[in-house]
Order: sequence, then C-alpha cells, then structure tokens
Amino acid sequence: MTEKNTNFVDISYLQTGESSKTDALGMREMQGMVYKARNKQYLLVKAPPASGKSRALMFVALDKLEHQGIKRVIVSVPEMSIGGSFQNTELEKYGFFADWKVPSYFDLCDTRNGSNTDKANRFVEFFHQNSAKVLVCAHATLRNGMKNISDELMNDTLLAIDEFHHTSADANSELGDIVRRVMKNSNAHIVAMTGSYFRGDGFPVLRIEEEEKFYPITYNYYQQLNGYKYLKNLILGYHFYHGSYLDHISEVLDTTKKTIVHIPSVNSRAATGQGKYAETGEIIKSIGTEEGKDYNTGVIYVRTTDGRLLKVVDLVEDEIKSRNLAQNYLRTHKNKEDVDIIIALGTAKEGFDWQWCEVCLTIGTRGSLTEVIQIIGRCTRDCEGKETARFINMIAMPDADMPDVKLAVNDFMKAITASLLMEQVMAPNWKFKCIKDEDVDDQNNKFARTLVIEGLKPLTSAKAKQIVDEQLDDLKAAILQHDDVKKSLCGGVSPERINKVIIPKIIRERYNLDNDEVEQVRQYVVADMIARGNDLYDNEGKPIDVRYADVKSDDQKSDGDRFIKIVDKFIDLDKLTINLIDSINPFQRAYEIISKSVDAPTLKIIQNSLAEQKFDMTIEQAIAIFKGPLKEYVSNHNGKIPDIEDPNPKVRELAAAYLKLKNLKQRQLAGLEYEPEKE
Repeated sequence: MTEKNTNFVDISYLQTGESSKTDALGMREMQGMVYKARNKQYLLVKAPPASGKSRALMFVALDKLEHQGIKRVIVSVPEMSIGGSFQNTELEKYGFFADWKVPSYFDLCDTRNGSNTDKANRFVEFFHQNSAKVLVCAHATLRNGMKNISDELMNDTLLAIDEFHHTSADANSELGDIVRRVMKNSNAHIVAMTGSYFRGDGFPVLRIEEEEKFYPITYNYYQQLNGYKYLKNLILGYHFYHGSYLDHISEVLDTTKKTIVHIPSVNSRAATGQGKYAETGEIIKSIGTEEGKDYNTGVIYVRTTDGRLLKVVDLVEDEIKSRNLAQNYLRTHKNKEDVDIIIALGTAKEGFDWQWCEVCLTIGTRGSLTEVIQIIGRCTRDCEGKETARFINMIAMPDADMPDVKLAVNDFMKAITASLLMEQVMAPNWKFKCIKDEDVDDQNNKFARTLVIEGLKPLTSAKAKQIVDEQLDDLKAAILQHDDVKKSLCGGVSPERINKVIIPKIIRERYNLDNDEVEQVRQYVVADMIARGNDLYDNEGKPIDVRYADVKSDDQKSDGDRFIKIVDKFIDLDKLTINLIDSINPFQRAYEIISKSVDAPTLKIIQNSLAEQKFDMTIEQAIAIFKGPLKEYVSNHNGKIPDIEDPNPKVRELAAAYLKLKNLKQRQLAGLEYEPEKE
C-alpha cells in the first residue's frame, strides 16, 4: 500500500491581532481577564501555550504583594528550562506599577544554584528571611522543600504552579497532596496555570470539592489563534506507514520548514530497536550530509542535496556537557537563521519556546492528550513570516503479522481520538440556544456563533451550566479517552447508542449529577461535538461568514436559506432539532478519515480487533465456544465464519471467540508464548 498524508484538521483564522494587543497596563487580552480576578484566593487559569500565562502571573503576584497582604511568592514549574519564563521582566515601561524581579539566589531553576539538596535548603531558607519576595523552582524542588516545612509557614504566601495538569487527585500524587495541604492548613493563595487541564491517565486534576473553590479563567485556543497577527491557519495531519518510520521519514520531513522532530522512546512500539542515537543519526542522514559540529554551541551542520547548509540541534544526546551546550544555545539564540531543525526525545514540549517553529513532526503515538496538545503548542506561536503551523504524526498502521495487533490498534485509535479533540478545542465555538431563549451577551464567547436547536433543554441547573461553560473541553477529553468510544470509532455502533447510552454513562462517571442534569449536559456536549468546526452555507453551497453575528436573530430569520454541513450533509437550520442531532454519529468524520487513509485489509484488521475488545472473554472461554457452538455454527452454515456485525448477539459472540483465537494464533506465529489467562 502507498502511505498517505491525511490532513485531519485544517482551520483558518482571521488574524485579528486581538490576542497580542496590549492595553494601557501592558496586558494582553488574556492577561487582562486574569488581572480582573486578581483578588480571588484561588485562581485557575486555563489558556493555550504562548498566550502569556507567565506574565499574567507576574501582574497578579505583584498586586497581591503590594495590595493584598501577601508576603512572598513561590513559582513552581515542571522542569528547570521552563523557569526562564519567570526571569526578571520589565513591566513598568509598558504601564504597570512595578517590575518583576527574582533574586538570583532564589532562582532555583538556575543550574548554578547547587544540587537538589542545596535547592531544598534554599527553599526552606526563603521562609526565614524578609528581603526577597519571589522564589522560582521546579516541581521537584517544591516537593522536596515542602517535606521540611510546616503547613503554617505557607500563610500569607502565593503559590503559583505552572503546567498544573501535572497535579492529580490521585492519593499518590505528591504535587496534588501539596495543593490539598496548602488549601486545608493555611491561608495561602494559589494561582494554577495550564494549557491542557485534562490529563491522560483518567485521574482528574483536582477533586470535585477542591475544584469548586477555584475561580476559573478560560481563554480558549480559538480565541488565541484567531487573535494572532501573522499565523493564518493550523493543519493537523497524519502519515500512516508500514515497517520502520526511518524508511519513510523523508516523505514528510520538509527541510525548508523550521521543524521539531520528536522521535519515539526506546520502549515505544514505533521505535526501531536500533537505539535512540542510531535513529537520530539516520534522521540526520535523511536531511543531508553532516559537515561538522560547532563544539561551542552543539550545532550540527548538515548539507542538503540541493546545497543548503542547515543548522541541526540534537536534544536526544544524554551526555551532560553536550546537552547543556545545546539547551543553552536554544535559550539564548536570537535570530530565525540560528536553528533549522531540532531532534528531541522527551524534551522541547511544554514551556519550550521556539517562535519560528513551523512544523512539529512526531513519530509514534503519544502517551496522553496532554502531551499532544503541548507538542502542538510548540508550532502555534505567532511569528512574522509564519502563516501556517503544522503538526504531523507518523503512525504505524496495524498489520495482521504484528506480534500484538490489539496494542497496535489501540495506538492507532489513540492518535485518531487525539485529533478529534484537537479539532474540537481549536475550531470556532458554537453557542446553543433553545427556541425561546433570550439573547445573552457573552463576552467570553465573542467569537462564538449561535445555533438555535428545537427541543434543546435549557440549562436550569447551575452545576450543568458550569460544566457547559467551563469544562466542556475537559469532558470531551474524557469522552474521547474512554474505551467504549474508541471501540465505536470504526463503525458498528449506532449513533443513538453513542449519544444516548455511552456519552451519558461517561458524564455520570465524571460528575455527581441527577438524571435531568446529565441530560442537559449530554445534549450540549453532543451538539457541540457535532457542530464544532463546521461552517454555514447558503442555498448555493457557498460558505457564510457569521463569526460575529447570530445565525438566527429576531430580525433575520434563515427561512431555509442557511445550512450547516455535518458529516457531508447539508442540514437546513430551520429543521435543526435535538432529535436530528442525536441521530448523527459525532465520530463519523473520524471513521471516514480512517477509511480513506488505510486500505481495506488494514481497516478490517482494525475493525475486528476493536470488535473483539467489546467482549469480555477469556481465552479459555473462547476455546470452549470454538470447540462447541462455533464448530456447530460453521458446520450448519456451509463453512461460513460468523460475522462480528451480525444482528444476532449470539452470532456476534461466536465471531468474537473466533477473532480472539485467530489473534492468539498470530501472536504464537510471531514467537510469543501462550499463557492461560487467570480468572
């Protein structure tokens, strides 16, 4: 089969410049939203990479130090390289009342400030002096330092945690435990910041009772990207391949674009087995001929076949001196021409700032939705001369000869569900109204378009309204990570079952809601998943730009001349009802993308593997069915194998047993041992 590039998402933005404009205090749009809530004790700031969360924290922290009785500020970041975002910053010259200053002694992200023990000691020392007001440290230092102080010492302190999704409600999360301790046993203020509030492991970031205490500020991806000055569109694409990714990387690595290549970990199924250094060397060979290395900066010079000399930075290298040289060069370089391609493993993701990056080429399935969105954030920074940002994920297609087809299919589906979420959070918003709803001025959704849906339940519950207003993206992430949803992506599950059984089940698992509240949230999340990213058209099929106006208002009825295109069907807005929405599979487009991108045998492998997973069946049970009912069925049907899509549930069970044993045989042929499953 010929490998294909598939653009899963292609979103255009208006380049309004709004998100990067500054007001009289030197604040961007998002920073102004945060500053208005500066008096809140607990702030949760959910905003994309490059939106200015670091500076937003500086504005709030300085106000709390000056006007709110806060005596000290601790800023904690996940890794030391991100600490640079909180270094000394001039704010007064842009209109604010003070500059942000971090004493070098308490900049514990500076590699010159000693060992982990030294930093933990300085963390404790910070509470016993009065001159320094700000400390910056890594999450690890915060964890170590908090072991050596009492909770009461956190009184009158502002604790700011960057990349807050590293926190978890799990009882074993040390960072989560620190947040709970501080909230329970001190009067400390907290500012939590994240570009991806959802996690990838199924645990919520905060417990429900804790989250209710935080005042949320949500600035969505569409607001950010639509308000850029230069970036015009974002493309999320996939390149499916058979065999080794090294044999195909030249098909997608465009050396004329500023690119970060994220290679797979050695334990990933996408890894070649050669080792990370060998893979890095092969990638450099695919770029061109290595002509030398600058040992003062770590830059590798590579000559392309058309004669261009590129500067490549290797962040895969573990040797401390070489790695520090490369990282320092990336922190201090000033010009676009200083770097062309970066090759990374486990780094150059969250908090990494290379504004000229145009392409993130990622090999293999990432561990979580959080990681995907952080990687995409590396190429979506606004920069003069950059009109298009592109994320390309190279994914190995499942093959019948793979040692474990199930794991390969799960990887494949994880990548597709990540795409669905990215499309949801980065596309224009829709705002939904019941027929009799009054128009509501919603400043936080000024880019939202309005759809009137007949039969839509009004949000009468405060809890349901809060979920719809503030947590819809988090809920979608939970839905798209759910096993039942992944198994429904390749067909065989009715839209009604997805919308009315599976999605309500996930809502109930996630929130403490009564049946009516569940139904309110269900209707809005289903409508949003189906409508998000779709445009409006007139009766001639031409798109209508309605970003700043209601689709249907009192003085302008659509009268059948406006249509929304959903799953390649034009739907008259006057006939848009909740019953019609419930009849549409919210994942249909994903299925169409997969169908067009893989050949028929591969699609069948994916479908069969997912179908097998729908049945909770041990190998022993499958063998018993094979020897009895399955053998009898085949004999009675002239050798016909039962179909997993048969309307008869008993026949589907026979088919599941057959598929389970068939996959077992393939694993045995690949050299894997069979061990009976334990009950």
